[in-house]
Amino acid sequence: MSATRQQHVVICGAGIIGLCCATALRARGHEVTVIERTPEARDGCSFGNAGMIVPSHFIPLAAPGMPALALKWMFNPKSPFYIRPRLSVDLITWGLRFLRAANPAHVARAAPLIRELSLASRALYEQLAAETANEIGLVQRGLLMLCLSQHALDEEAHVALRARELGLPAEVVSGAQAAILDPGVRMAVAGAVYFPLDCHLSPQNLLATLLRRALTAGVKFQWSTEVTHWRTASSRVTAVTTNNGEIPADAFVLAGGSWSAATVRSLRLTLPLQAGKGYSVTLPHPRQLPHLCSIFTEARVAVTPMGSTLRIGGTMELSGLDESIQRARVAGMTEAVPRYFPDFSAEDFRDLPVWHGLRPCSPDGLPYIGRFGRYHNLCAATGHAMMGLSLAPITGQLVAELLSGEKTSVAIDALSPDRFG
Repeated sequence: MSATRQQHVVICGAGIIGLCCATALRARGHEVTVIERTPEARDGCSFGNAGMIVPSHFIPLAAPGMPALALKWMFNPKSPFYIRPRLSVDLITWGLRFLRAANPAHVARAAPLIRELSLASRALYEQLAAETANEIGLVQRGLLMLCLSQHALDEEAHVALRARELGLPAEVVSGAQAAILDPGVRMAVAGAVYFPLDCHLSPQNLLATLLRRALTAGVKFQWSTEVTHWRTASSRVTAVTTNNGEIPADAFVLAGGSWSAATVRSLRLTLPLQAGKGYSVTLPHPRQLPHLCSIFTEARVAVTPMGSTLRIGGTMELSGLDESIQRARVAGMTEAVPRYFPDFSAEDFRDLPVWHGLRPCSPDGLPYIGRFGRYHNLCAATGHAMMGLSLAPITGQLVAELLSGEKTSVAIDALSPDRFG
């Protein structure tokens, strides 16, 4: 497409990915309409997550050892990773592709790309913070991977070595050194790996900022608007049909999170996705407030200070588009906190509201970013799993570059939505 012609672009989804796509496209002069299946007062997976921007997370979910861990945790109701057994062709196919991708060669190919995307996104967050007097609450103090056992610390030390080989600073520290890095909380750990480039922010503030900037820039929104069908001509999508009428456009962006696969099913497009449910609770008045965000390595629990509050998040539960709350999984998450931060107790989390969100997971742990081969004016921006917030700004930039006829700032062939056939 011509790099100079302004287009009307319809974005399906108003989560963080959709909003970043909208602002980046509008900055290039395109007319942008965002349609969202939920009301404006929504609470999707962009809102209650851990708010982490993590260049340290360069290893995809599909990695050696993950299938064995999934099997090990299948029968533990409090485990951090769970696949609910069910008769589903989509789940079985996804699982087989996950098994095939969980190998060292895939990690070796994926890690440099994830690193490049993460660093580019981090730079865009710094730019956004500078432009908004940091109303998004960006804190650039790094992240601690906290390890209870020496065995876990030794394993994380291997990750730190690989990080340094990729040009990412990482330091293995003792428990005493970790306490110096974060004097805001008492720890009971064998040690940690410190990733100084990681940072965190407030997801609620970020979403509010992105929405305000999009509206100010002239992006149009249609809330409570769900895709029901598509109109096509030859190899192009010409309009999207919704419960509120038909919307013609020059180009379309699929940013519907865990609902993305169902959204394009009537186009006979197959997009392997499973919804990975995550939970979080937020302590309004924590006993102690860490200065850094951290991850409890063995428990797979994320801990983030947000202003004067403390958010605890975790779990990856593949149970379809099911938004019920499994209390045992929430308990497994909160019960981990006193093991790492001994001044906290299980009672601290009693009766706290539980947030949950469905994260769109591809079988190989990489997002889908790029054009569909069958419909060249339909672009995917989904499948980010737990990295949606971390990679949202660069995703928006890449989509805007693609639809503006520019060369993408990061090579994205490996992220093609057609990569599974």
